[in-house]
Amino acid sequence: MAPAERGGRVVSAVVTEAGDGTAENRREQRGWYFYDWANSVFSTTVLTVFLGPYLTGIAKAAADADGYVHPLGIPVRAGSYFAYSVSLSVLLSVFVMPLAGAVADRTGRKKPILGASAYLGAGATAAMFFLEGDRYLLGGALLVVANVAFAVAVVIYNSFLPQIAGPEERDAVSSRGWAFGYAAGSLVLVGNLALFLNHEALGVSEGSAVRICIASAGVWWAVFTVIPLLRLRERPGTVAGARVSVLSGWRQLADTVRELRRYRLTMLFLLAYLVYNDGVQTVITQASVFGSEELGVDQTTLIGAVLLVQVLAVAGALLMERLARKFGAKNTVLASLVAWSGIAATGYFLPAGVPVLFFVLAAGIGLVMGGSQALSRSLFSQLVPRGKEAEFFSLYEVSDRGTSWLGPLVFGLAYQLTESYRAAIISLVVFFVLGFVLLWRVPVDKAAEAAGNPSPDRI
Repeated sequence: MAPAERGGRVVSAVVTEAGDGTAENRREQRGWYFYDWANSVFSTTVLTVFLGPYLTGIAKAAADADGYVHPLGIPVRAGSYFAYSVSLSVLLSVFVMPLAGAVADRTGRKKPILGASAYLGAGATAAMFFLEGDRYLLGGALLVVANVAFAVAVVIYNSFLPQIAGPEERDAVSSRGWAFGYAAGSLVLVGNLALFLNHEALGVSEGSAVRICIASAGVWWAVFTVIPLLRLRERPGTVAGARVSVLSGWRQLADTVRELRRYRLTMLFLLAYLVYNDGVQTVITQASVFGSEELGVDQTTLIGAVLLVQVLAVAGALLMERLARKFGAKNTVLASLVAWSGIAATGYFLPAGVPVLFFVLAAGIGLVMGGSQALSRSLFSQLVPRGKEAEFFSLYEVSDRGTSWLGPLVFGLAYQLTESYRAAIISLVVFFVLGFVLLWRVPVDKAAEAAGNPSPDRI
């Protein structure tokens, strides 16, 4: 626990055990699922489907004769602008997330931080409705604000998992949360597809239809965030009566950084996750750009492919949770990394102008995407010391949904150097191979024990 500081005293007791099986606990878990339902449409509609190709098109419209835009005077290929914007948002998140996590753990006031960041992100997303013409700078700025806010909110959201679910049920609870998110993504994409395909009949231009779809994700995010805010319960912070301040947050974060040396196995897992999930997130966020720019896939096919991914991801998350019961979560995640390597390699050889093969690739992504992420989250929750949930999940979130930075950076550089999205997609295989090796070396049961947590029978 953090040492006593001015304005509070150390709290060492936890009044409510995770996963106590009460009706209130089950109600809280159901409320927790709904934040995945609320925010996943941002990952799907905005980051995965519409914003990449749309913002790339706006950047190209503003580019000079050599194909470059010049944000802050820096020459950037228009085709790399979206990837670089995602990387910038994550680099900023690296500074903001740990601070928010430290303040949340110290004060116990997780719900206000969750609500404030969620509504900031939802507002920035809704404001993307005004993104048109050559306003690539506006698009990049709104993307940065929305993605940083998204990341902070997910840190707080994830930190509730060890508090609402016991060790034996976390794989199931985490997987259901992901399944809720993918179900919401599927539902909203159906509406997006209907609007996009019928925009002429509705008297709406294609660009306006895209902007409406993007803004709708912000509205959806804002509306359904109300449910977890009503149902989740606050727990005591590590320092009772603590004041919320930037200075106290940095002090708490400094204590946690010094304490990390006691949890070397947890940090090894984090390193493995950061590496392989950076690859996963880059495939997700850049697939639409790869499909439209390299394979010549039109917007309708892209939406249909991502819809297929979302539908299969629901089944995939629940199926891999069943596999984890039999083979263990770690072994199941390792197997998924082999599949991810095959997906990236297949993308490199995929011929242009054959939409059915792009759908086959999308099906493969859907089947492994949800399960690998859900099981990684539940695995990590076993390795977090009590009272440090938000701070540790702030480190985890550096490579969670939509917040990867090294992968998009490598993807963007590969394209900038080769002008080929095929070279960019194949470069991601190294993330899955290296992540596999690092995760394979983590004794997860010993890591849970070192963090002071009971280990489930099969992990």
